[in-house]
Amino acid sequence: MEDRSVLAVIERGTNKLTGTFKMPRDNYVADFEWINPERVVLSAAEKFGSLDEPVLTGELFAINADGSKAEMLIGYRTQDGGLGTTIKPKKGNDRVWARLVPTPIADDGRTTLISAQPYSQDPRSTAERLDAYSGRMRRVAIAPIRNARFAADNAGVVRFTWGSDSDNIRHLYYRTGDGAEWDLLTIEKDGLFEVPIGFSADNQTVYLQVEQPRGPDAIVAMNLASRQRTQVLRDDKADPARIIYRNNTRVPIGAYFADGRPHSAFFDSQAPEARLQKSLEAAFQGQGVVVTSQTNDGSLALVQVFSDQNPGDFYLFDTQAKKPAHVLAKREWFDPQKQATSRPIELKARDGMTLHGFLTTPSGSSGKNLPLVVMPHGGPIDVQDSWGFDSDAQLLASAGYAVLQLNYRGSAGYGKSYIGAGAREWGGRMQDDLTDATRWAIAEGVADKGRICMYGASYGGYASLMGVAKEPGLYKCAVGYVGVYDLPKMIADDTRESRRSGNWLREWVGDPAELGDVSPNRIADRIKVPVFLAAGGKDRVAPIEHSRMMESSLRKAGVPVETLYYDTEAHGFYTQEHRQEFYTRLLAFLSRSLGGSIATTSPATGEAKAAK
Repeated sequence: MEDRSVLAVIERGTNKLTGTFKMPRDNYVADFEWINPERVVLSAAEKFGSLDEPVLTGELFAINADGSKAEMLIGYRTQDGGLGTTIKPKKGNDRVWARLVPTPIADDGRTTLISAQPYSQDPRSTAERLDAYSGRMRRVAIAPIRNARFAADNAGVVRFTWGSDSDNIRHLYYRTGDGAEWDLLTIEKDGLFEVPIGFSADNQTVYLQVEQPRGPDAIVAMNLASRQRTQVLRDDKADPARIIYRNNTRVPIGAYFADGRPHSAFFDSQAPEARLQKSLEAAFQGQGVVVTSQTNDGSLALVQVFSDQNPGDFYLFDTQAKKPAHVLAKREWFDPQKQATSRPIELKARDGMTLHGFLTTPSGSSGKNLPLVVMPHGGPIDVQDSWGFDSDAQLLASAGYAVLQLNYRGSAGYGKSYIGAGAREWGGRMQDDLTDATRWAIAEGVADKGRICMYGASYGGYASLMGVAKEPGLYKCAVGYVGVYDLPKMIADDTRESRRSGNWLREWVGDPAELGDVSPNRIADRIKVPVFLAAGGKDRVAPIEHSRMMESSLRKAGVPVETLYYDTEAHGFYTQEHRQEFYTRLLAFLSRSLGGSIATTSPATGEAKAAK
């Protein structure tokens, strides 16, 4: 919905809605888990705008499939009976932050495993068995480190925990079973670490996703008795993007990889799940295919299908008859055949590093000599642009622009060394990567060198303003959406909020005393092209003060600047009227510099769209 999301339970036979759980305003369903065929536990997240990942709130709720017995189990609102809670609040349930721990369904049919972290000065994490009907918790493990995660074996016994203190050095601990002492297995070294992703069916082997000194992560099987390790799966270019498990278990058998168009690989290519996946990929050729779940007997599978032109469809696939039945579409009013196509690209940075990204070109165009919008993603560290339907890229392509999205160094998905190459490179090599990609598009004949702009959100807003400051002759305009523009201020503000966050920023961004020359706010006199700034007054990620300071500096330097500020918005606009105004203004701004189409409004959806 516009300001929240709803968990909806649909009866498969009739496609009728049987139960819903509606979140509070500005809250979203983050995850859910079936405790038994009747009851679902879900976790909540708060989303600070459409361009930021929802942030977990630590609250857990439960509902029956028929919509009855909706309860708030854990969270800061349990004591006031918020959200229809009827169970008697349990002591302490309002003073912990909780998350679901993936685990097989418990034999008792009532409980699930959770990680709980108290609101205290020393937030030592615990693993608890949570009763999904009463809200009672039973402690099963205490982590030896703060901010910890847990992993359980196939019997639901917590065997691993990992996390870090304020020094941000990760530690991985292992124990042999309930009540056993924790044994330190791994300490992060040279930025490299490993995390458990599941156990073999007999619980004698653990599978780890292991970061490598060079290249992508590997999946390694470790015998828990001998500690002998064997690599079982590794892609040539990309990290595992999603682990594939044996049907209705937590036994890993393969992975999806997001190198360009997504693909899958398995430990055993003859496993039933592997054969099913490959047959689906053949049936939906050219699209991404994810099996989200299956019935216990494997006869039916819920399958998500998506592409660069298709936001996503869900099918119920009969594995015996090999027949898919369409369940629903993410945007049923879209015609995928009329959308622009996006192709994976590779190019060399000036220092020889191979960079990955995507180029979207307007439907029906020659793909040559086009006005170009370079659209850097946010983050920047450990975030990735991946192949699939991108609303902003499609809107820009419909206005006649080619769109370049680059996974510059520092981006996720291509190994720890790819991420690490972005450390302390704000305004440096990360920015050079975007410049090199722009020049690549010119050299390939895709971009008209006289009609190129940058547009990005969050870090992408920073990179857009830094781009026109560092390369004043390359770009004709810049759009900064919910961006940060003064790096010393960003570090100072975050350090006051959290010592852990401050330490991380100094490690990945740099010494504040040395960041003035790579802060667009402080070098506005180098910018010679028009700028459009948009921001929200409730933004806690990139406070609106950054945009106001950037605006002031640009005006003092005589740079043409337009602004769009909403005091009630956060890190990205999500109110329909505000989004429509932003995208209308965005297309008009780009049109004045690049000559593309401006916006009209779709009478069917109320969305802004490009029109000739």
